[in-house]
Amino acid sequence: MKILRKISDAVLFAVMAITLTAVLIILVMIIIYILKSAGGYLNLSLLTRPASEGGILPMIITTVYIVLVSIAVAFPVGICTAIFLNEYSGNSGFIRILRLAIDTLAGIPSIIYGLFGLLVFCRILGFGQSIIAGALTLSIMILPVIIRTTKESLKSIPDSFREGSLSLGATKLQTIVHVVIPSALPGIINAVILAIGRVVGESAPVLLTVGLAKNLPKSIFESGRTLTIHLYYLTSEAVRPEDFGMAFAAASILVILVLAINTATKFITMAFGNKTKD
Repeated sequence: MKILRKISDAVLFAVMAITLTAVLIILVMIIIYILKSAGGYLNLSLLTRPASEGGILPMIITTVYIVLVSIAVAFPVGICTAIFLNEYSGNSGFIRILRLAIDTLAGIPSIIYGLFGLLVFCRILGFGQSIIAGALTLSIMILPVIIRTTKESLKSIPDSFREGSLSLGATKLQTIVHVVIPSALPGIINAVILAIGRVVGESAPVLLTVGLAKNLPKSIFESGRTLTIHLYYLTSEAVRPEDFGMAFAAASILVILVLAINTATKFITMAFGNKTKD
C-alpha cells in the first residue's frame, strides 16, 4: 500500500509539474510573440508623440485612471461584503438572496453593464461619457470577483485562529482586523489582481461609458480612450504592415502596464500586511 501511495503521489506531482510548465511556456510564448511582432515600433516615441501621430500616452493615462478609480470603489465594498458573508451572516433568507444576487452579477454579460452605465452614470447622473462613469460601471462588474475570491480566502482560515484570539479577550472586530484579514492577505491580493485584469481587458462597457476621445484627460470627469479600445481600433483599421506593428506595440505596453500594476499591488499589500502583523 505504501508503494502504491508513493507511486500515485509521484504521478500526481508529475502531472501538476507538467501542467505548470505548460502554462508558463504558453505565457512566455505569448509575451515573446507580442514583443517580437512589435519590432522597432516599441520605443519611447510612443510616449512623446501626439495621439494624432500614433502616440499612446493619453491611452495609458486613461487606463491607469480607470483601474485606480474602479478598484478604489469596488475594493472596500467587496472586502466588507465578503467579511460580512463569512464572519457575521448565517443562513437567513436575506443572506440567500444576497448570495444569489452576487452569483447573478457574475453571470451578466459585460455589454449589459455597459448599457446600465450609459443609462445611469452617463445620462441620469449627468457624468456623460467620462472616466468616472466607466470606472463606476466597471467597479460594479468586478464586485463578484472580489467578493468570491476574498470569501474563499477567509473561509480557508482555521477557526482555531479566531477562537484563540477571542479567548485572549479580543473582540470579534479586533479578531477579524488583526488575525483573520492578515492571514487571508494572499487571497485578497489575488482578488485585486483578478479584478485589475478584468478592468484592463474590458472593451464593451468602456466603449459605451468612457468614449473614444484621444485627448490627454486632465481629470476623471473627462472622456478618454483606454489601451484596449485603442488596440481594437488599431487592428480594425490596419491596412499596412506598420499599422499592425503599431497595434502590437500598443499591446506590448498594455501587457507591461498590467504586470507593473499587479507587481505594485502585491508589494503594497504585502507591506500593509507586515505592518498589520507588527
